[in-house]
Parts: sequence; structure tokens; C-alpha cells
Amino acid sequence: MKNNKKEYCRRDKLAISRTHLANERTLLSYWRTALAFLILGAYLIRQTSASEFLIPAIMAISFGAALFIFGTIKFYQFKKVVNSQ
Repeated sequence: MKNNKKEYCRRDKLAISRTHLANERTLLSYWRTALAFLILGAYLIRQTSASEFLIPAIMAISFGAALFIFGTIKFYQFKKVVNSQ
């Protein structure tokens, strides 16, 4: 009876490890960029008294939150693909 589990050599295991690390670096890049937008939005709301900066501040905060969610979803999608192989 054949074993359905794939046999990986050392080179393949190292390649998979590098892929996981690259995926984690990408997630951290998404989070870092999202945090920068969130900080920018908070700065615009806190430091400027003019209402003309309210719309860009809300846009920056919204984009930062969306980028955080998008990056996290992409991380888990790619992780699932890599682990299934």
C-alpha cells in the first residue's frame, strides 16, 4: 500500500521554510504600512484644528484598517496554499 504523504528531501524542507519566512515578512510589511496610515490619520485629527484635514484623516485611518485586514487575509490564504502542498 502506498503512502499518500509526500516525502521531502532537505532542500525541499528548506525551500518551504524560506517560503513561510517570506510570507511572514510580507505580513509584517502590510502591518507596518497600515500602522503608518493609522498614525498619519490620528496625527491629522489631533494636531490640526482645521476641518479641511478631517476627510484625509478619515481616509488614512480607513485605508490603514483595510490594509491591515487585507494583509492578514492574504497571509492566511497563502499559508494554507503552502501547507497543502
